Amino acid sequence: MLFFAVWAVATFGGYVSKTFLADPITMVKSGYTLITEMGFLKDIGMTVWRVVGGFLIAAAIALPLGVAMGAYKPIEAFFEPFVSFSRYLPASAFIPLLILWVGIGEEQKLAVIFIGSFFQLVLMIAVVVGNTRRDLVEAAYTLGASDASLVKRVLIPSAAPEIAEILRMVLGWAWTYVIVAELIGASSGIGYMITNSQALLATDQIIFGIIVIGVIGLVSDLLFKFANQRFFPWAALGKA
Repeated sequence: MLFFAVWAVATFGGYVSKTFLADPITMVKSGYTLITEMGFLKDIGMTVWRVVGGFLIAAAIALPLGVAMGAYKPIEAFFEPFVSFSRYLPASAFIPLLILWVGIGEEQKLAVIFIGSFFQLVLMIAVVVGNTRRDLVEAAYTLGASDASLVKRVLIPSAAPEIAEILRMVLGWAWTYVIVAELIGASSGIGYMITNSQALLATDQIIFGIIVIGVIGLVSDLLFKFANQRFFPWAALGKA
């Protein structure tokens, strides 16, 4: 409320030109027009699909690789240098190459999100699995657990709540990557709408697009938290 109050005072009070910052009422009206007359719901749907698609592909590969790296030192020694190097590379820097390799279609958007999410996920999951309490590991070996059984019945259940939190956090990062991907060579999506609005100096539409991204991200974050509490109740017991 304080944020919107300051925004309203700055714009309605004439302290900031409406050419550079639209007022809240104009923003809401423009958002309504975008949704009802300009097919913005389709743009929202395309952006959500790209984020979810690219993130799920990255998670599906990163999860087993990260667990393997955390559980087995030889696998970690083999992959960790490359993964550590790659996670510092900005996903946006790959866009020119990806356009050359796969064009400007959906594959390019998904690839940007994959690159931006995959290496972060792998390394963070490996660290969490590798930091499993040693007393749990030693107790499992004392009871006769094999390496495979240790991973399945000790390492993964112990690390699962933190892995879910990692997925929640990296999903938020994926939203930043998709907007960058949609700024170049896109014909739909929230980033595409923002780019077009910039050319028209339509700050009301730009702000509305940014707020929509924030709202969707907040909703997905809350859903992740709810799912984590539902599927991993022992995590709360551990914190207590």
